[in-house]
Amino acid sequence: MNKQELVDIIADKAEITKTQANAALDAFVEAVTAALKKKKEVRLVGFGTFGVSKRKATTGRNPRTGETIKIPASNQPKFKAGKGLKDALN
Repeated sequence: MNKQELVDIIADKAEITKTQANAALDAFVEAVTAALKKKKEVRLVGFGTFGVSKRKATTGRNPRTGETIKIPASNQPKFKAGKGLKDALN
């Protein structure tokens, strides 16, 4: 499913226009992104939790040359599915 298909479903289920559904989805994505930038979790009970995971600096190899390279530390987004979402899939 792509963004437009999701917007269509949201508009249909919420009985709003596609423009309003698109704006709501964009606002949701912006709010989650802003919270993650501040290292905060976003918990949606029954759906899941968005969070940030710290990845340590490591060394790796360039597969083309075999040269050792340094991979810097970084923050990675993560999502942990909630019980309601897990139960819905079984």
